[in-house]
Amino acid sequence: MRPALLDSYFATVARLPGVGPKTAPLFDRLLDRPGPGARLIDLVFHLPAGVIDRRLSPSVAEAPVGTIATVRVTIEEHRPPPPGRSRAPYRVLTGDSTGDLTLVFFKTFGGQIEKTYPVGAERIISGAIELFDGHRQMTHPDRVLPVSEIDRLPKFEPVYGLTEGLTSRRVHAAIAAALERLPALPEWLEPGVMAQRGWPAFREALNDAHNPAAPPGETTEAPALTRLAYDELLASQLALVLMRRQMKTVAGRATVGDGRRVDKLRAALPYRLTGAQERALTAIAGDMASTERMLRLLQGDVGSGKTVVALIAMARAVEAGRQAAMMAPTDLLARQHFDRLQPLCEAAGIRTGLLTGRVKGAERAAVLKGLADGSIDLVLGTHALFQEGVVFRDLALAVVDEQHRFGVHQRLALSAKGDAADLLIMTATPIPRSLVLTYFGDMDVSILDEKPAGRQPIETRLIDLDRIGEVVAGLGRAMAGGARIYWVCPLVAESETSDLAAATGRFDDLDKHFPGRVGLVHGQMKGADKDEAVRRFQSGEMSLLVSTTVIEVGVDVPEATIMVIEHAERFGLAQLHQLRGRVGRGAAKSVCLLLYKAPLGEVAGARLKMLRETEDGFRIAEEDLRLRGEGDVLGTRQSGSPGFRIARLERHGELLRMARQDAEMALRRDPDLTGPRGEALRLLLYLFEREEAVKLFRAG
Repeated sequence: MRPALLDSYFATVARLPGVGPKTAPLFDRLLDRPGPGARLIDLVFHLPAGVIDRRLSPSVAEAPVGTIATVRVTIEEHRPPPPGRSRAPYRVLTGDSTGDLTLVFFKTFGGQIEKTYPVGAERIISGAIELFDGHRQMTHPDRVLPVSEIDRLPKFEPVYGLTEGLTSRRVHAAIAAALERLPALPEWLEPGVMAQRGWPAFREALNDAHNPAAPPGETTEAPALTRLAYDELLASQLALVLMRRQMKTVAGRATVGDGRRVDKLRAALPYRLTGAQERALTAIAGDMASTERMLRLLQGDVGSGKTVVALIAMARAVEAGRQAAMMAPTDLLARQHFDRLQPLCEAAGIRTGLLTGRVKGAERAAVLKGLADGSIDLVLGTHALFQEGVVFRDLALAVVDEQHRFGVHQRLALSAKGDAADLLIMTATPIPRSLVLTYFGDMDVSILDEKPAGRQPIETRLIDLDRIGEVVAGLGRAMAGGARIYWVCPLVAESETSDLAAATGRFDDLDKHFPGRVGLVHGQMKGADKDEAVRRFQSGEMSLLVSTTVIEVGVDVPEATIMVIEHAERFGLAQLHQLRGRVGRGAAKSVCLLLYKAPLGEVAGARLKMLRETEDGFRIAEEDLRLRGEGDVLGTRQSGSPGFRIARLERHGELLRMARQDAEMALRRDPDLTGPRGEALRLLLYLFEREEAVKLFRAG
């Protein structure tokens, strides 16, 4: 139950003065709460995206050109458009003793301009000054005030991310009204830290963040913004430490096998495991043999062999007379895992099952019965595995593949399917160290940093889209030699607002060049149709597979040796790296062609250059974090993602470890958070909506 002290923070924006029935939905859309409605906490956490400097320039001559400037001028003359030329601009000549400034207006009533800019009057004018034929001019000034009202013009005006129908001034007015209604809260930070850092109280920090006292670039980040970012990081780390403590205090069960099935599995593998795989398996075996529950992240680059490590861990659970489950993010990947792992499981005497949303009727009933009575040892599936109605006889190990976006409460739900079940989470997206701590601070981490023997490096080339004809001709020659090729497009269908190639359009085009040899797969297709397209590509019936990023994770065709990524400049580094990893999975030499539309922007150019230089996923991930920010490194923010509204790890990374240490120390001193600071920290968890962590006090 949220404390009553926070009620006003979670009141709806619709109750604010000036926010009526027409405006409220605009704020709901802006703050990404179109269903339940935006709240004051969402509004005040919508921090300015920038600051406009509206300080008065000494004179017209000294006012900066090409940016916002504020000047004091005398209105000298009006020049309306000539008769019969309504599209010509209305000009107002102004200036001071140092120079002239022409104000330009389009489609404006002259009477209103004459009233606002009376000849002979002095005015404060603020807007963007440009040079036109060597003369200074300002088109449609942002602000105009009598000199006597200059104090009404803020020196530094916040600029907000907007949605259609809202202006920065309107958003700021709503935020000001919200701040008046929000009470001060008990302080959850240590006084010494606040004094050392010069941080204001939380409520004061919100006010300062929305009413900046300096333009960007003149100082380091404002203390108010840093304090708010730290609050969010502290809430996140406190939740993770509580989760970790919960997992450790609820007694686990030792899972120790006799080694027979693991030995049979190893014997059935056509290759030796890498040193990194062996180290991960040793750590996992130790976790499973312990009476503390395992909560481990298995992190590896594309093609590093995570699935085999997970399979051997699951075999260990089966050896002990218990069950194991592996959850994949898509039906396609779950079925692919099932097809690849079933022969190995049969060789080791492990009985398998498949459960996805597409498994229906008698087939589904048989799988549910097998899980409940124990006749299925190992099940592969999607989210369907952890829905109500799915009962395991004795689940020892839950493996979650490619679900780094899961939040704390989902992890609790997964492990709840078994009696103190161990949890192994795998990700093929190399995650920077700072993000590992942020998203997986409650977990132990194993890293697979070696590639299996025999893997060939992938040659990466950058090619201008203007040369697409040459690329298609080259693919024809490669297909004649037996090559299998992916062609990835960023959209499914043409968009009126985008010039990006559509997968459907590209398929039609390539099918004309290579009739009967091109397949298509995208996220809007029915599951069975996707499976069939991938199957035909895997079998070699199709030589070229046109796809959206649905193939980014999981599609495994070792025979594929060419990856074409169209409009590569529109993808993030980590996503490009994932897509490139779909080739180079066999012994043959592979190539990745990055087709880009010139001219490249600075960030896009840096991304593609980095990709050409290295295949090291961890180095790529660190660069992606620097260029794009944590939200893009881990993919789009989804429900369940512990993404941040305020903190930006590319800027606030050093605060993260400080928050981690602070959270651990606070819980050592006050394990149940019942003291004065503990109660304030509980408020912090509610404020940043980490309620699942508060529930752990009752759950424990």
